[in-house]
Amino acid sequence: MSEANFWNNSDKAQATVAELKGVNSVLKPLEEALAAGRDLEALEELAREDESLESELTVETDRLEKLLDALELTSLLSGPHDSCDALVSINARDGGTDANDWAEMLLRMYSAWASKHDLTIELLDRQDDDVAGIQSATVAIRGPWAYGYLKGETGIHRLVRISPFNSEGKRQTSFAAVDVSPEIADDDTEVELKDEDIREDVFRASGAGGQHVNKTSSAIRLTHFPTGIVVQCQNERSQHKNRATAIKMLRARIARLHEEQREAEQLARYKERPKTGFGSQIRNYFLHPDQRVKDQRTGHYVGSFQSVLDGNLDGFFDAFLRWKAAGSAPAADDDN
Repeated sequence: MSEANFWNNSDKAQATVAELKGVNSVLKPLEEALAAGRDLEALEELAREDESLESELTVETDRLEKLLDALELTSLLSGPHDSCDALVSINARDGGTDANDWAEMLLRMYSAWASKHDLTIELLDRQDDDVAGIQSATVAIRGPWAYGYLKGETGIHRLVRISPFNSEGKRQTSFAAVDVSPEIADDDTEVELKDEDIREDVFRASGAGGQHVNKTSSAIRLTHFPTGIVVQCQNERSQHKNRATAIKMLRARIARLHEEQREAEQLARYKERPKTGFGSQIRNYFLHPDQRVKDQRTGHYVGSFQSVLDGNLDGFFDAFLRWKAAGSAPAADDDN
């Protein structure tokens, strides 16, 4: 990075910077834990001679335990794509306008989480609903271990609340589907794309964007015949940029499919079936009759709906990684 021509190739340079951030995200906490261990050892020797230091010894012991817990969690990010950036797609499902509104709430939730962790967010595609919320959206969340932390969010998210769109004030259940894929580099040899396997459709962009969206056919939809995967991008005014982004999205979805297939094969050896695939209900969010959020797989529970919507998701991510490492035993389902 100190070389004079480092920034001559911007894409390569940014990839190197991202790699450095990923390495430092492991090395710096490790160095901090090692230093804390040395300090604790020295403090323990002093405390044997001075009992007044026992309270300080307890505080330092607790701090080291937290550092070790964080390192243990990082060690669970061992998947082939865990260090990659993440492409997060959100689609409204059953529930009408409430589902569209719920999908947009989830979009804000993941954006808030990314902001809290200094990760970058790029909107790749968004289709607004005519009444409220969104029909679908895809964002790229980039930073150290973004995919590793977010991959467990794939599945159906269920919201129960008093509908703000129902004049009778009835309780409404809404569903939104979340799909998380790793953003794969163009030179990644695992995902090979052949032109004859892809159909490209060009259409006019829709939604907010001024007069341009109704006059040019810049939006791109790609259909991958071997897998049946369909992706689209309409966020840029340039058809070329939308095509490049759609290719990235397609690579990501295929890489995710390969990863799911590997996981399914591994689980099959133990005569288990995958419980975290796309389409499974993974988490319930309640605003009525009380406020709570519970993950159906891990049993992790938060009593503040708003805290979760504000992006405080680390507890869910940590619980998922530990649950998966422990063998993915399902939590008891006691929610209605």
